[in-house]
Amino acid sequence: MPQPKKQGTAKRATSRTAPKPAPDDPLSRLDALRDALTKSVMLTGDRIQEVVDDAVRRGRMTRTDAEDLVQRLISLGRKQTEDVIGDIEQLLGRGAATGGDRVLRHVDRARRAVGIGTFPILGYDDLNAGQITERLGDLTPAQLRKVRDHERRNANRKSVLQAIERKLK
Repeated sequence: MPQPKKQGTAKRATSRTAPKPAPDDPLSRLDALRDALTKSVMLTGDRIQEVVDDAVRRGRMTRTDAEDLVQRLISLGRKQTEDVIGDIEQLLGRGAATGGDRVLRHVDRARRAVGIGTFPILGYDDLNAGQITERLGDLTPAQLRKVRDHERRNANRKSVLQAIERKLK
């Protein structure tokens, strides 16, 4: 004998909201970086020193307290700057695998020129041998040795190591 249908059952309404991007999604990281920059204030060390010196002249704080305050503010500012640069490098490093090679080569050159970062080639571990070989021409002998040592310790690709040795001769 068939079961009678239940009366009064209602279907649940499903929410049609856009899915949130994953935390390691480049777009969500870019949004987080933009938010951090929006909340940031840029002050030079000279400007901070000027304001604190004025407070000392007015007798609002002692010279020792002023020097401690300036050092702490500059230290915090440097750390925040390094964090932002790290986020930018990480975002740009993701682009290496998606074809932004020409742009990344220019970014690498600019980054090395101003002394940002410690490794000569941005996103190195995500690049293939051909991409790395293309970027060797802009490196100094010291940077080439750094790349060679890293390559030997990690992927140890013969084509990359040979290209580096040719550049070093």
